[in-house]
Amino acid sequence: MKTEKKVNFVGCNDDIAAAEVVLAGIPYDVTSTFRHGSEEGPDSARAYSDSIETFSPDRFDDIADHKIADAGNLVLASQKPEEAVTEMEAYAESFIEKGKKVLYVCGEHLITYPLVKSYFKKHPGLKVVYFDAHADLRDNYDGNKLSHSTPARRICEMIGTENIFMFGIRSFEKQEMAYIRDNRILCDPNMEEFLNVMDTIKNSPVYISIDVDVIDPGFLPGVGTPEAGGLSYKDFLRAVEGFSGLKNIVAADINELSPKYDPMGASSVFVAKMIREMLLVMAGN
Repeated sequence: MKTEKKVNFVGCNDDIAAAEVVLAGIPYDVTSTFRHGSEEGPDSARAYSDSIETFSPDRFDDIADHKIADAGNLVLASQKPEEAVTEMEAYAESFIEKGKKVLYVCGEHLITYPLVKSYFKKHPGLKVVYFDAHADLRDNYDGNKLSHSTPARRICEMIGTENIFMFGIRSFEKQEMAYIRDNRILCDPNMEEFLNVMDTIKNSPVYISIDVDVIDPGFLPGVGTPEAGGLSYKDFLRAVEGFSGLKNIVAADINELSPKYDPMGASSVFVAKMIREMLLVMAGN
């Protein structure tokens, strides 16, 4: 697998072989339907991480006290979705074979599907915790089964609708709402059931996916498809605290930062802090 790297995320300077957690970028944005630009997200978050501390006062933990590596960005041989997802799946499997825990910093949310597919092969009882403003449960978008509008649907078909837990969703197509209702998917826009879910799945292998448009665009406007309302940074920290009770986080991703829609850089700083908190919760897992 070919990779390239411009700059490390702050404090993530260890070798992959010795790392407790690896940060890996997948800067892909081809199927987005409103505004493109999330392919720039991984490197923007890295660049703006230089403005934050490695120490988290909320967790009272420091990246500098852990062995964390930055693997750079995956360079895809093809941009075609059918071929790209196969490459992404193989990339995840390369870390699984090494026994590495990975936080993927991604472009569009389609990327989550091949990543989950890789981890589901290794962990058949996998649970997926899915944060997003949008349901991503369409069967297809303009006839395309592989789209940033379909990853949650593809995941449900693979792991079973009882094994995905969706938070922050506040935008649905009518058919998506029917799919949620008919399959009794836990879809909690306000995180009211979040801690109960974390307690229920605490002994299971868990994959966490966070589309940053789950955050209120008043706080984080640099996304491809902003949606009014949403979570705050304090809500995110509450989620991280809930993740701390999970006994087996197998991997996670943070996706959909589109920095060009926030030229002041506040969104990239926000996401850099999200990455820091997730790296620390995974290092302590």
